[in-house]
Amino acid sequence: MQVQDWDDVRFLLHPYLHWTSADGRTVRGRTKILAMLAERDPPLWPSSVELRDDQIYRWQEPPIGATSLDRD
Repeated sequence: MQVQDWDDVRFLLHPYLHWTSADGRTVRGRTKILAMLAERDPPLWPSSVELRDDQIYRWQEPPIGATSLDRD
């Protein structure tokens, strides 16, 4: 996602991906999430992630105010 190679990223994302942003809003669906990611800065490391079929199925962004240095 850092280099915005969306064709490669697409294969990492489950078609029914649930993405929860730092403010609590949830976006569902790979196409919608790819569009969202293309319009903003790359995300921080997730506070939690779930995989299904070797693809990202759920992504929870860290709370507002967290930084990439806050990850373990």
